Amino acid sequence: MGAGRLYLAVTVSGFRRYATYRVATAAGVFTNTVFGLILAYTYLALWEERPRLGGYDQAEAVTYVWLGQALFATLAVQGGGFENEFAERVRTGEVAIDLYRPADLQLWWLANDLGRAVFQLLGRGVLPFVFGALVFPVALPGDPLVWLSCLVAVFLGMVVSFAIRYLVALSTFWLLDGTGVLQMMMITGLFCSGMVLPLNAFPGELGEVVRVLPWAALLQTPADVLLGHAAPLRMFAFQAGWAVALLALGRLVQSAATRRVVVQGG
Repeated sequence: MGAGRLYLAVTVSGFRRYATYRVATAAGVFTNTVFGLILAYTYLALWEERPRLGGYDQAEAVTYVWLGQALFATLAVQGGGFENEFAERVRTGEVAIDLYRPADLQLWWLANDLGRAVFQLLGRGVLPFVFGALVFPVALPGDPLVWLSCLVAVFLGMVVSFAIRYLVALSTFWLLDGTGVLQMMMITGLFCSGMVLPLNAFPGELGEVVRVLPWAALLQTPADVLLGHAAPLRMFAFQAGWAVALLALGRLVQSAATRRVVVQGG
């Protein structure tokens, strides 16, 4: 019970920390809205030429766009989560302080990142989504259970996103400077999560591959749940499977890393 309260407090702390960046949040809302407009009109033109591309009609494609903008910062698809801070703490040796805390290193950062993600969803994601729903024809469900299922899928997407970024950040124990790996993660995440184009629209074997990778759990899965293109329980199982596998792998890599902590300068 005490451990649960500890990690809940870390989550709340992460939420409050990002809530203090009001100007950055407002700028993020503006940026996501502008990019949403660009993508929405691009998708409308593309779906005009290719009706039912990826199994979506135009309204569903536009809904996909605005859900993506709502989740872009939430899931830290191009960074902006805990990973830069964690990598810097490894580089400077401050991670030694983290290891002395009476808390699990992985769970501590997971709780912290979940607090950040929840704030980004509420503070930066809701307004662009509402704007898109008011300005464009969208396909939104009327069943509250579908919305609840989508929220569950978003939460599981948060966990998968953390697990991916945690693995990448752990590489800093060996590389000392994880900038290059983090940048590769951002590019891969942008492409493989479906932020540029729905994974359902990817052709042939490429589409089959990207739809089973863990990044598909970030945007494509919540979108298909919201739009009614997939059974929620099957999608939850897909996301939970990747979450468990990646967190377990992160635990193994963390164990190997902390057995031979390399602190720059000695």
